[in-house]
Amino acid sequence: MSASEIDESHAQFRGAWRLFALGSPQGEVVERREVFIAAGHVTWPLMNAAFLNAPVEREQDLARSIESAARYFAQGRHGWSFAYSEDWLSPALRPRAASLLQAHGLSPGMSIMGMAAERLQTPVRPPPPLDLLRVKDTWGYNAVADINATCYDVPREVGREALASPDIYGPACRALVGCLEDKPVTTTSVLKVDDIAYVALVATLPEHRRTGAAESVMRQALMAAKQDWGLERAVLHATAAGRPVYQRMGFHDVTPFQLFFSPPPGG
Repeated sequence: MSASEIDESHAQFRGAWRLFALGSPQGEVVERREVFIAAGHVTWPLMNAAFLNAPVEREQDLARSIESAARYFAQGRHGWSFAYSEDWLSPALRPRAASLLQAHGLSPGMSIMGMAAERLQTPVRPPPPLDLLRVKDTWGYNAVADINATCYDVPREVGREALASPDIYGPACRALVGCLEDKPVTTTSVLKVDDIAYVALVATLPEHRRTGAAESVMRQALMAAKQDWGLERAVLHATAAGRPVYQRMGFHDVTPFQLFFSPPPGG
């Protein structure tokens, strides 16, 4: 994969989490030379995240980035996460990255794949009979939060604290909920990040998976981004479960990311 797409995947990750952090009532973005921090200051560690700003060659530079993030989050009361791609680490550094993170109390968590699509491929099957509703009020904010909380196995109140803030769903967001018989079952949000459509918060309740629900609501959200912003190129970061869906839609792999998680200060 090209270096420019790898750099783009990092920038989109940071940019999306910037919007999430700034949409949180207590959120904050801190940009340091050695690390980029997007902290929602919420209970869900995934939404309190640290990222690299640039490729890293030396072990001491990666350690400096981790230490800087650890000092920042030690001042708060929530767990946090550190995301990195091995494509931004020198070959000699890659085997040492996990041990450096673990030395600062972080544990291996999610593996996700950065993906991109210049345009979507034509659907191969008709969409399911969903009602697709624009997220624009408390019902919608809670639906997005609750479906994602279920899919990521976190308590509903934790999901709502992180994702039900109205400011997340402002002018730079197009979010939809798909309903079946008036029940919210699937959701997608598309964020405008550096004039690219960043796809986030794609989630479908377990009993409604493998029906085309996620693809249907995601296509509609991306269509809204194209109509409203003129954006067609899309970027996302996929879990293993979602990756085959995105590949069928026309997304290709760019770079894998590893996420490590730290518990709240003091355990």
